[in-house]
Amino acid sequence: MDSVPALDEPLKKVLGGNTAKVMADHLDLHTVGDLLHHYPRRYAERGELTRLSDLPLDEHVTVVAQVADARVHKFDRGTKQRLEVTLTDGSGRLQLVFFGRGVYTAQKELLPGRRGMFAGKVGVFRNVRQLAHPAYEMLGKDDGAAAVEAWANQLRPLYPACAQLESWKIEKAVGTLLDSLEATGWDGLVDALPESLRLGRGLAELPEALLKIHRPRTKTDIAVARDRLKWDEAFVLQVALARRRHADAQLPAVPRAPAEGGLLDAFDARLPFTLTEGQQSVSREIFADLATDHPMHRLLQGEVGSGKTMVALRAMLGVVDSGGQAAMLAPTEVLAQQHHRSITEMMGDLAEGGMLGGSEQGTKVVLLTGSMGAAARRQALLDLVTGEAGIVVGTHALIEDKVQFHDLGLVVVDEQHRFGVEQRDALRSKGKQPPHLLVMTATPIPRTVAMTVFGDLETSVLDQLPAGRSPIASHVVPAKDKPHFLARAWERVREEVAAGHQAYVVCPRIGDDEEDEPKGAARKSAKPPVKSPEDEAEKRPPLAVLDVAEQLAKGPLRELRVEVLYGRMQPEAKDEVMRRFAAGEVDVLVATTVIEVGVNVPNATAMVIMDADRFGVSQLHQLRGRVGRGSAAGLCLLVSEMPEGSPARARLGAVAATLDGFELSRIDLEQRREGDVLGQAQSGARSSLRVLAVIDDEEVIAAAREEAAAIVAADPELAGYPELRTALDAFLDEEREEYLDKG
Repeated sequence: MDSVPALDEPLKKVLGGNTAKVMADHLDLHTVGDLLHHYPRRYAERGELTRLSDLPLDEHVTVVAQVADARVHKFDRGTKQRLEVTLTDGSGRLQLVFFGRGVYTAQKELLPGRRGMFAGKVGVFRNVRQLAHPAYEMLGKDDGAAAVEAWANQLRPLYPACAQLESWKIEKAVGTLLDSLEATGWDGLVDALPESLRLGRGLAELPEALLKIHRPRTKTDIAVARDRLKWDEAFVLQVALARRRHADAQLPAVPRAPAEGGLLDAFDARLPFTLTEGQQSVSREIFADLATDHPMHRLLQGEVGSGKTMVALRAMLGVVDSGGQAAMLAPTEVLAQQHHRSITEMMGDLAEGGMLGGSEQGTKVVLLTGSMGAAARRQALLDLVTGEAGIVVGTHALIEDKVQFHDLGLVVVDEQHRFGVEQRDALRSKGKQPPHLLVMTATPIPRTVAMTVFGDLETSVLDQLPAGRSPIASHVVPAKDKPHFLARAWERVREEVAAGHQAYVVCPRIGDDEEDEPKGAARKSAKPPVKSPEDEAEKRPPLAVLDVAEQLAKGPLRELRVEVLYGRMQPEAKDEVMRRFAAGEVDVLVATTVIEVGVNVPNATAMVIMDADRFGVSQLHQLRGRVGRGSAAGLCLLVSEMPEGSPARARLGAVAATLDGFELSRIDLEQRREGDVLGQAQSGARSSLRVLAVIDDEEVIAAAREEAAAIVAADPELAGYPELRTALDAFLDEEREEYLDKG
């Protein structure tokens, strides 16, 4: 390489077409900068020198020894050969074995009397300890103890690789870049960290960090490099989020203060219960935001059943009081219908504004979904554009161009992670000025994730359950190990129904040999559900709603009223089943995860989750939250055929052991890791987090947030930080910029 490449230079210009193509196609590496920041996932250690007499089985060791004997043995009728080498170091003996093409090279180098260093994993064959195809390096007469020690303790980087490109080839390509950059004094390398911050935090310079992450001499080198590179990732991300918050604060919005003696006061006066301290506190935060002349951007997260909908409804009523309208966006028709039903029930005649028998202080609450009839849809659209309807609850149908508002003042997004950026943005664009935004999630989010993924939103947390909520007992039912436990589970369901209660049975699949939700073209491109290694080993199909419902109705629950609910049912049929279940006309509802969020039937006290190991930790916690919503205690039974001691059973045990959603979300993230925290689920772009771990690096993220906020407050355009601005532009590729702009 004659000249140092720019970081944005395509790899094909630097490495050659074939290698660059493989890196682009299989590793998503396109530029010099991409490869430079493709860090080793771990490091192979040749290990400390081990005496032959002390060799431990099944461990990677490094020995220094002399070749005592080397012999080639032919086998398979003379068509194949292997080389057996005996080593000695004075304390014991060890056999090396080579097959195939390795025999010829090793035979020339491993001559009796020669001394060398050998590294590999210790195995046993016919009671003889051996290393198969070990790494080795022969020592010359002049190689002393220092050379031996240096070789033995060398750290070899192992990169995220692919079948088409081994780690050592990536190591060689990275080495080529490093040599070139070093030779030209790292010309063109942009350091995003301000010098004062770097020195104040005692962090390494960027060239030093890059050299030490790719070519460490010691474990300390790796630690120094990672400390610095974590800061790069955390700081640039937090600057991007801080600038987003600052920009949002400059946008105009209509202040939405509730009118005294208006709709909100009338609603509060009718409440048959007192709001929890948490609900009151969060409501104060929200109303303070709504009263300002720039848009609220707030994330409301809380435990399942903590009363988020009540807090959101009071915010919507306050906005209606001020002359505006509020829209609640729900991810599914079942949830939209459930929200509409519960809101109109809570409001009573206050939800019948302008209607016969409606309250004078009331407003209209309309539902808008894709499956509504033409007449009902026309009326809903008319009510919105005239301002007759103060509150609308809907699915993505709210986003369509035909939907126009009289004066949209507040958007409430429920279960925001199920919506794409463009969907949320399309709804927000329907206001005359940017509406206030309240994002709700019932999936508790660890503080570090909130700071990383939702860092442009202020966060409110509801961690108190309303009075009258009952505890939920959770147990794992090992169906394969102890079949009588499953029989007892159905007995418990019968007991709950006999006591006047109802139950859910949740299954991972519908049962008509098609996927659950995708339709049309989407179905063709939909990815099949991920199968666990345990499933693959047993080749067991997931339990299905239609099959399980039929078996239960004919078997252990034959005296009970059993019905099914799943996503592909006709909307009218789904609504009818939910209505009858809520009315107590159905004893047991066998459903898919369509009931995961928002469904509120206080009389349902028991839930049996079939094949529970097929669901994630947070999803199980969400599902469990559908019971225990009344005064009677809840019961959740997690049925699994996975053997005791398996990771799947350990995961279920963790869910059964605690009702703390924040603790479970932490466990969930530790198991999934954070590769997707800023990945496709959030931004549509590949994750930029390579060394920063959102679970483990809370202190770094929090400190970076503080530093970023201070810099942006003093210099929003980063005029005094040109290198930070350049790094930010590189970080915010078009897709992620779009995500942050619209978040």
